[in-house]
Amino acid sequence: MATALLVTGTVGSGKTSTAEAVGDLLTAREIPNAVIDVDWLRRCWPSPPGDRFNGALTVRNLRAVTGNFVDAGARRIVLAGVIESRTERQSYQDALGLPLSVCRLRVALPAVHARLRRRHADDPEGLSWHLHRSGELDRILDAAGVEDVVVDVTTETIPQVAASVLSAAHVIG
Repeated sequence: MATALLVTGTVGSGKTSTAEAVGDLLTAREIPNAVIDVDWLRRCWPSPPGDRFNGALTVRNLRAVTGNFVDAGARRIVLAGVIESRTERQSYQDALGLPLSVCRLRVALPAVHARLRRRHADDPEGLSWHLHRSGELDRILDAAGVEDVVVDVTTETIPQVAASVLSAAHVIG
C-alpha cells in the first residue's frame, strides 16, 4: 500500500532539501517513491481572491500528480510544503487518497533567518517578506499542531535530517 509523508515547517527550515534527501534514502533502499515540492503545484499568478496561496489549485494538482505517481509504481509519496490547519491537512489527505504522516522540521528562528539571508542575498524585497513570514508561520504552526512528529534540525546536516525524519515518521516498511 502506498503512503505519503509531508515534510513541513516554516520558510527556510529545509523542507525541500529534506524531502529530496528522504527520496534519495528511499531510492537507496529500493523503495519506489516520488518527491513533490508542493510550492510548484501552487505557483500560478494571480491567486484568486481569498486564496492567497492557491490552496484550491494546490489540492487539485496534488490529486492529479499523486495519482500519476502511484499509477507509475510509487509506494511512498514524499511532499515538501506548508499546511497551516487541520482542515488543510485533511484536504491534502483527501487529495492524496493515501494515509498521510506529517513531520514538522523545527529550526530556531535565528538559524532560519541566517539561511534566508544567504538565500535572498540579492533580493532585499524577498528577504524582507521571508523574514517576516518565518516568524508568522512558526507561530501559526505552533498553534495548529498539524504534525504527527517534530524533528529539531537546527544544527543537523540535510542527510542527518532525512535519516531523522525517516526514523521519526516510520516511513520505511
